[in-house]
Amino acid sequence: MAEQDRLLRQVEFLVEIDKLKGIFRRTWLIDQSRLENDAEHSWHVALLAVLLLEHAAGGDLDVLRVVKMLLIHDLVEIDAGDTYVYDEVGRLDQPQREREAADRIFNMLPGDQAVEFRGLWDEFEARATPEARYAAALDRLQPFLHNYFTQGKAWQEHGVTSDRVLLRTRPIADGAPALWPYVEDLVRDAVEKGYLAK
Repeated sequence: MAEQDRLLRQVEFLVEIDKLKGIFRRTWLIDQSRLENDAEHSWHVALLAVLLLEHAAGGDLDVLRVVKMLLIHDLVEIDAGDTYVYDEVGRLDQPQREREAADRIFNMLPGDQAVEFRGLWDEFEARATPEARYAAALDRLQPFLHNYFTQGKAWQEHGVTSDRVLLRTRPIADGAPALWPYVEDLVRDAVEKGYLAK
């Protein structure tokens, strides 16, 4: 009976997290056909973790741990909603909203998995490990690339300036310092091309 209860809780969690596909971000798909949803973001950024591992700070990282963090880090947005990285007002209560969501969503799992997933989410939020810093770097890099390769569509829609982009992408320098000069080059290029306001 306990095994059956465990499976039922796991399936209930899987059904619940399907809602992530309906949470839309302010990031345009590169083809500019529509906004990206959170599930697409999570898949894309997890793939970045595998592909760009050679650029990570901290030496020999546990890439499976990084991928797990990236696959679950936005599950809280099922309850908390997506907070746009440049929304200064929305970011004020974001930590509280997301902690409450993490309590509910991860506790749907069997105890051991609830502890593991919550621990990974907390690790990602704290950025205290090389894995978490690398995951956070990629979480900032992925939408940055979308913004650049859509000729700044979302930046322009929201009046974002280059100084704000550099500030909000700064975790890239911590978790993947080899990528930071590339980001700085793209920001300069985006300003020169008119994708991004100075």
